[in-house]
Amino acid sequence: MTGELEQIAKNFARSREFTELMTYYNCAIMEIETKLRVLDAEFSLQYDRNPFESIETRLKNPVSIVEKMQSRGLELTCAAMERQIFDIAGIRVICSFKEDIYKLSDLLVRQDDVLLISRKDYIEKPKPNGYRSLHMLLDIPIFLAEGKRHMKVEVQFRTIAMDFWASVDHKLRYKKHLRSSEEIMEKLRLCAETLADMDDEMENIRRSIDFES
Repeated sequence: MTGELEQIAKNFARSREFTELMTYYNCAIMEIETKLRVLDAEFSLQYDRNPFESIETRLKNPVSIVEKMQSRGLELTCAAMERQIFDIAGIRVICSFKEDIYKLSDLLVRQDDVLLISRKDYIEKPKPNGYRSLHMLLDIPIFLAEGKRHMKVEVQFRTIAMDFWASVDHKLRYKKHLRSSEEIMEKLRLCAETLADMDDEMENIRRSIDFES
């Protein structure tokens, strides 16, 4: 099945329409990334520190796109892909503090040409397994030779601790033939809580330092 899926994805990605659409998604990523870096520079001037540590961007690969479309019973067309799959263009913003996540995300969606489609706060309400992150789906216009086109970009905000946990969880989740999987999942959940407490304490320390400065 894997070989068949890869061949279907290869054929799907071979079309000019697919190539153009993925280029548009990449342009949308660049638009959001530029806005974030401008906010970072402004934030640094105002607060004498940067709101984020790093930005990671990615385009979903054709195999993952096709697999997701097939699992949802979608017609394998670029129109259906653009209309129904919302995580093709992705940006992950890694911040030092939770407070910066909310400030930065708020400043981003307040910009006139950024439309917030959905917002899921897994920091205030973590997933049952302990996963924490702020997810936003944004609509952003890109400006092409033939005119303006609106694209969707998923932006995730995490602290360094949240990103560390999510990275380790992702690696462990794909390990096969695990024994005592329920016990391991509970340990991971407890680790997530410990890291969340650490995030809170680090933020308290930063506030104390800022107060004395």
